[in-house]
Amino acid sequence: MRQFIQKFAILTLFAAMISSCAVTMPVNATSNPVGSKVGTAKATGYLGVLFFDQDASIRSAAKNGGITKISTVDIKYSNVLNIVITYETIVTGE
Repeated sequence: MRQFIQKFAILTLFAAMISSCAVTMPVNATSNPVGSKVGTAKATGYLGVLFFDQDASIRSAAKNGGITKISTVDIKYSNVLNIVITYETIVTGE
């Protein structure tokens, strides 16, 4: 019985280690028509520290997609055990 509990604890820990959390949240919407262009910008951090030389702003996402009239803005947040954290800004428009 003790070996079973040890194996179960190890498997549970392993499952928790390989799991991740990803959430996409709407941030803003305008009255501009939804366009076909999509722009993204991403910033990634390791061990809970973001690298601020990366730009995940709305402005850089719009620039990356060639968007001048923004329709919607979404933020995608990913977290893998607070080891790898990613923020991604997704902008749609014309």
